Amino acid sequence: MRVHKLTIAALAVAAGLSLTACQGDSDNADGQSTGSSNSSASSNDGKDTAGKDTGGKSADGENTAVGGGGSDGASDGGSGKGSGKDSQTAKCLTDHLETTAADGTVGGDQEETVVVGFKNAGAKDCLLTGYAGVDLKTNYGRVSAERTGQEADPVVLKSGEDVFFGVTYPKNDSGGSGVRVEGLVVTPPNETKSVTLDWPGKASLPVTEDGSGTPVRVGPIGSAGQGG
Repeated sequence: MRVHKLTIAALAVAAGLSLTACQGDSDNADGQSTGSSNSSASSNDGKDTAGKDTGGKSADGENTAVGGGGSDGASDGGSGKGSGKDSQTAKCLTDHLETTAADGTVGGDQEETVVVGFKNAGAKDCLLTGYAGVDLKTNYGRVSAERTGQEADPVVLKSGEDVFFGVTYPKNDSGGSGVRVEGLVVTPPNETKSVTLDWPGKASLPVTEDGSGTPVRVGPIGSAGQGG
């Protein structure tokens, strides 16, 4: 069957983002594995996370049927600025973070929400600044979350502490099967190594022919509490 400009409700598709965060089977800098709740596989595939326009191609470099603009480079740390202790604290590395994701939708919300958490599993404090990179893996290729535009304040994450941010996406009220979500790829700010998590949200996203609708959006580090 031929697909005519299938567009995920104005969802931005950026196939070339590497977007991966430490988790699951990732090896940390000391050669030890760090555990995490719903991680499936982490990798560093060397893809560009600088936010370049990929021309609507899939993660494998092929054109996809999903329309929309590319990601604006969510893993570059955003606009947060550090000073004093912040400027001397090393950035949080993927291999020293445990990454989790949980459904955070509250009844009555117009959009669905997934809450992503970073826990500092390292021995030292580390710094997270800005926005994490977030991709949804779907049966039509990767869908990159757009930034909400909120101010991104630096967060010094102490050893053993957690910080959370939200990912919102449109409800599929179309009555159809929509676009199936198969995984969540997360990259900490200023990192290139990502982790792939199980998707804890609703099974599908709505599809429109004209590209109208609500995009997937990601908030800055610290923009959500535990569980939403």
